[in-house]
Amino acid sequence: MKLALSLHALWIMHQLQTVGYEVFLVGGAVRDIMIGQQAYPYAPAITKHPLLFDYDFATNATPDQIQAVFPDSFYENQFGTVSLTFDHVNTILGEPLTAAELAKLQPVPDPRPRIIDVAKATKLHTSLQSEPLPEVDAAHPLVPSFQITTYRTDELYDNHRQPSSMTWGKTLVEDLERRDFTINALALSVTAEQLSQLFSGQPPATALMEVEAMLLDYHHGQADLKTGTIRTVGDPQRRFQEDALRMLRAIRFSVQLNCEIESQTYEHLSQQATLLQHISQERIRDEFLKMLASPFPAEAVELLADTGLLEFVLPELLAAQGVQQGGHHTTDVWVHSLDALRCCPSPDPIVRLATLLHDISKPETQGRSGSQITFYNHEVVGARVAKKVGQRLRLARHDIDRLFILVRYHMFHYQPENSDAAIRRLMRQVGLEHLDDLLDLREADRLGSGAKKTSWRLEELKARMIAQLHQPMDVTDLAIDGTVLMNEAGFKPSRELGEALKYLLELVLDQPDLNTKDTLLAKAREWRQHLHHDSNLASTT
Repeated sequence: MKLALSLHALWIMHQLQTVGYEVFLVGGAVRDIMIGQQAYPYAPAITKHPLLFDYDFATNATPDQIQAVFPDSFYENQFGTVSLTFDHVNTILGEPLTAAELAKLQPVPDPRPRIIDVAKATKLHTSLQSEPLPEVDAAHPLVPSFQITTYRTDELYDNHRQPSSMTWGKTLVEDLERRDFTINALALSVTAEQLSQLFSGQPPATALMEVEAMLLDYHHGQADLKTGTIRTVGDPQRRFQEDALRMLRAIRFSVQLNCEIESQTYEHLSQQATLLQHISQERIRDEFLKMLASPFPAEAVELLADTGLLEFVLPELLAAQGVQQGGHHTTDVWVHSLDALRCCPSPDPIVRLATLLHDISKPETQGRSGSQITFYNHEVVGARVAKKVGQRLRLARHDIDRLFILVRYHMFHYQPENSDAAIRRLMRQVGLEHLDDLLDLREADRLGSGAKKTSWRLEELKARMIAQLHQPMDVTDLAIDGTVLMNEAGFKPSRELGEALKYLLELVLDQPDLNTKDTLLAKAREWRQHLHHDSNLASTT
């Protein structure tokens, strides 16, 4: 079949074949290439450009032999995997992809314009100034390394996490038999003749090449791709006992690729859920965040709950089941949390996690005031719980802080009579860099409660927050200066002139609409008149 493959990956295959080794493209890259270039009836979310896939290779060459072919490779594990950086291969090929071209291929995490765009602020009021905002990385393109692994055969697992012993395999068939799911047990080969022709002269200038490739499919992975099915290679009980993380991977692939988990595979998720307790929190975190970043994050949580895996991922959430709410809520806390997650407009998995956790402490704070159900201070208690969840999952410190802040302030209350100072106080408490995330959580909370996407109060609050980023903040921002006051209002160079400018600034800080030349001249004359009138009264008494 004709497939468009990375020139860099083809060069690696050519180098190994040239010295007599077998080499195949295997794993997730093959799956994603097939999904992206073949017509399948479901709609998976493959957002990466084909050049940015994780290109993995299987070969009969041992690690020492691989490194002899690629002297600049590195070998840092006991599993037979040798790595080559993209930059190194790109340089050898004459840089068919420049850094600028690579940057264009990078997926944009959140293409929406920021609501509270601090970068466009003219000045910040002193009450908003704190630590410098984190700088946005100019996005040096990050491309995965190429990983070349020696064939492996059946291994012994004694901790449900990683093999305790390993044996090099002799054939691709042996290697693919140890893979987790059929859709990940596909391999592609390209003939040596075709690759020799491709690299016989100057390397092509294009980084994506169409070649004739052969698909090797010993476990009916292509059929499962066509039907959108997640199925283990061989016995699911054995696969999950070997590495319990595969249970989370089954759910993750299901929600990432819009697939269903095959019945026997699904059955063993429930039967062997307790094995997940052997898996490190770091590995659990990585899979869970990928689920939250998928097109179906709420469905992922439902699958985790239905299979008993949620107890080992986010047990705090289980207490929300059946906890009734009052007021505008029509569902229990569990359903509302899932509905809010489903409606979260942010693609950021940390914001989505905060959305899932925003009512996490309602079960323990539930009470009654007459006939009304109450949850006093659930956001305060919940912020502490969210912080503990982040710590257990070994999140980065700044992500733990984000979780805490978003859950703590998700109940912010706005009324039109709130002063500008009160608005700035909220902005300072939340942190300017977190305002958009908080507004996204608030929108998800509303939609998850069955309310409209937004309200006039929320829209007014957004407008007032934005206004705070563009207000005059010192006397240099006034529409007039001391010279104008002296020439047109009769002020003299004196302390009085400075006091007048301070007075006008205070007026404008409270009422920005007053910042026009004519209005400020009038206000300055009034102030001066009152000042002199008060002075005259004082002198006569």
